Amino acid sequence: MRIVVSAQGENLDAPASPVFGRCPTYVFVDTETLEFEAVPNPAMNQGGGAGIQAAQFVVNQGAQAVLTGNLGPNAFGVLQAAGVPGYLVGQGTVRQAVEAHQAGQLRPMAGANVVGHAGMGMGRGLGGRRRMGMGRGMQPGTPIQPEPQAASESEMAELRETLKGLRQQLAETMDKFEVLEKKG
Repeated sequence: MRIVVSAQGENLDAPASPVFGRCPTYVFVDTETLEFEAVPNPAMNQGGGAGIQAAQFVVNQGAQAVLTGNLGPNAFGVLQAAGVPGYLVGQGTVRQAVEAHQAGQLRPMAGANVVGHAGMGMGRGLGGRRRMGMGRGMQPGTPIQPEPQAASESEMAELRETLKGLRQQLAETMDKFEVLEKKG
């Protein structure tokens, strides 16, 4: 079976990405041999519709299942129409996600688990720096129906690490954008 994991790197030991449509890399894995192919996400920097384009891309690449942290409604719809199930992945590596899938430990997604976005917006923040916005006042990864539960210390630590990585990725993207904007 050929599955795809949204990833923050290019091998089986790379961290799994908590996002689908704007993750840096897709790691396609043959579940029988663990042979893999890492492919940059062509939709990562799209102004809008990244989830749809990303979902179409992974379907076209022959993915039979998607392992990721979050799927928006548009991406979920494309995958569902293609008969490709999505599975919820928490923290860990691509390899750990694949192993959990093989062991039947991943929960299949019955629907999108984040709200849709009205597209990327740009604006000036304090101090004149550009800040990215996600339309309709929603933040990426906002749960549609959050489950009320007390967070353990380990869950909080994992979330802090995820936020740290996302902040770093956002800062790098903003810096690249500013450099390109000055050139253009």
